[in-house]
Amino acid sequence: MTGESPIDPDVPQTTIVDTDTHVAPTFAELGVSDEIVKALEADGKTHTFAIQELTLPLALAGDDLIGQARTGMGKTFGFGVPLLHRITQVAPGSDGPLRPLDGTPRALVIVPTRELCLQVTGDLQVAGKDIEVDPQPNPKRKLSIVSIYGGRPYESQIAELQAGADVVVGTPGRLLDLAQQGHLILGKVQILVLDEADEMLDLGFLPDIERIMRALPDQRQTMLFSATMPGPIVTLARTFLNRPTHIRAEHAGDSAVHERTTQFVYRAHALDKAELVARVLQAEGRGATMIFTRTKRTAQKVADDLAERGFKVGAVHGDLGQVAREKALGRFRDGSIDVIVATDVAARGIDIDDVTHVINYQCPEDEKAYVHRIGRTGRAGRTGIAVTLVDWDELHKWKIIDDALHLGMPEPAETYSSSDHLRSDLSIPESATGRIAPPAPTEREGTSDGGRREQRAPRANRERRRTRGARSGSAGDAASAKAEKATSDAGASEKSQASSEASGDGGDGSSRPRRRRRRGRGRGGSGEGTAQAAASNATASSDQ
Repeated sequence: MTGESPIDPDVPQTTIVDTDTHVAPTFAELGVSDEIVKALEADGKTHTFAIQELTLPLALAGDDLIGQARTGMGKTFGFGVPLLHRITQVAPGSDGPLRPLDGTPRALVIVPTRELCLQVTGDLQVAGKDIEVDPQPNPKRKLSIVSIYGGRPYESQIAELQAGADVVVGTPGRLLDLAQQGHLILGKVQILVLDEADEMLDLGFLPDIERIMRALPDQRQTMLFSATMPGPIVTLARTFLNRPTHIRAEHAGDSAVHERTTQFVYRAHALDKAELVARVLQAEGRGATMIFTRTKRTAQKVADDLAERGFKVGAVHGDLGQVAREKALGRFRDGSIDVIVATDVAARGIDIDDVTHVINYQCPEDEKAYVHRIGRTGRAGRTGIAVTLVDWDELHKWKIIDDALHLGMPEPAETYSSSDHLRSDLSIPESATGRIAPPAPTEREGTSDGGRREQRAPRANRERRRTRGARSGSAGDAASAKAEKATSDAGASEKSQASSEASGDGGDGSSRPRRRRRRGRGRGGSGEGTAQAAASNATASSDQ
């Protein structure tokens, strides 16, 4: 890993050389408080990742910094651990402890999406679960970490702020709303973190962020984390950060695309994609999988199709309510489902370390979207597989991505669900088909053609039985009476014809057409339609 020269030539810089023999220090060795160290150890985290090793000494000392690292490199604990330490402990190299906690926010973390807000809040709660604060004159209490984001009622979030919040994690729009209403107190914030700053820029949040930052005290520590450094983010850093150290954490030889992620690109036909994806999901070693689409409608369609094929799948997109999105992500995290279908915007901030496969169901819009998508796998030192399906009309778009990232795959191989190279590339068993289980019964089954044929015929029979019960004045009565009269006067063939009339056939005196129509309506008719047709038939018969 290396430190990169800052965004201004006169800004301090740090350089650490990472070799194959380098052993990452533990959180304890870097001076993190015992409560946080023990909580992280209980969660299986002892040694630091590259971005954490570089940022912790500076952040613990109270310096402003810019952390630049790709997704999945451990940025959350890179700022979260020093944040929790500094508001509760005397940090090494600092002038002293921060202001005692009194229930008004001391630290503010701004994130671009609801999903990332929940993920960061969860990570901070893991690291700070054993921290107790001693506000005077109140008795000791647990450190309070509150998440504030749109899509949920204001009332519950206002109540949490009023009950006391030491750390607030939130999205820009809702934070600004509550601050302007006077519910979120920003005057005592001493640590500010901007996470995924380039994503907030893409989503148009930069004006809101600037308004929030102008409401904060001038004397504060500010940490900005971003995967890329576009011009507006550089300007933001120059305006609001005080001589920040610019740190970029990476391994030697890393490119913009994860080296630990094996990438496959196939030219696939739109009508075969669902079958192809179903077979990819049966690859050997396949674990948690994320499938990306460009549109909300396609995301839901793919999720429904995979569920019908027997896969445990959920969807995350803008047409779903926040509760439904959180429920799907919660089931994905706990393993109840192992496939999630998401749009690009909805997937921003989904941070799950053990995703083994990423499938681009539709070609990404540009190289940034491609890097973001496949960055969901190959995280935290693990390996992963990324599969991109490019339709014929997307080839020009893919060539632009390939050129920008120097992938060396400008002409994807034409591939179908039955292609041998698909099976060999992804280790798909020969026995794999497009379905792993019969479709579970659903409310929608009755809308299929077969469902109508099976369900409507009994209803028609029941309707005929009811109309024979001699209810006066009904069209069904007239038709039934005519059928009974014909039965008593004629033989078997005439009886059949009378029955046909009672079922609503013709009345034109031609037996052959009536028999053909009777057979057709017997398969597809409904009880209500039978009664109406019987009434009209009885009228026609009386005219004769």
